[in-house]
Amino acid sequence: MFEHLKSFFDRGAPAPKPLPEPDAKLALGVLLVRTAWADKAYLFEEIEQIDRILAHDNGLNPVEAAKMRATCERLAHEIHDDMHMAELIRESVDYTHRHETVQSLWAVAHADGITDERESALVELIESTLGIEPQDSEAARAQAVIP
Repeated sequence: MFEHLKSFFDRGAPAPKPLPEPDAKLALGVLLVRTAWADKAYLFEEIEQIDRILAHDNGLNPVEAAKMRATCERLAHEIHDDMHMAELIRESVDYTHRHETVQSLWAVAHADGITDERESALVELIESTLGIEPQDSEAARAQAVIP
C-alpha cells in the first residue's frame, strides 16, 4: 500500500498544455495582463476588468473569458517582449480597433483606482508602438471606461 501511495505522488502534476502561438486577440490579453502587473500588484479589480474586456471583445461568457485570461497570464510569463505583442496588434487590426485597445489598456491601468507611473509608462510605450496619434492617445485615456 505504501508503494502504491508513493507511486501516486511520484507521478507529479500533469504536463501543462502547450501555449498557443499569440495572435492579435491573445496579444491584447497579454498586454492587459502586463499592464496590470506593471505596478507589481495584480489586484482583483484589474483581473475583473481584464475578464470584462476579453469577454466583450471576443464574445465570451465569464468562464471562457477567465480561461482566456489564464492563457494570457501564462503567455505573459513566457513572452517578455511587449512591443512584439503590440506589433502583432498593429499588423492585424485597423486604427479604430487599435484606439480601442489603448482605451482597454487605460481601463485596466485605472481599474484599482490608482494609476501607477509604471502602468502609465507601459501604456504610453504600447500606444507609440500601435501608432496611435497623440491627440487620440489623450482621448483614449479620457474615454477609458470602467464598467
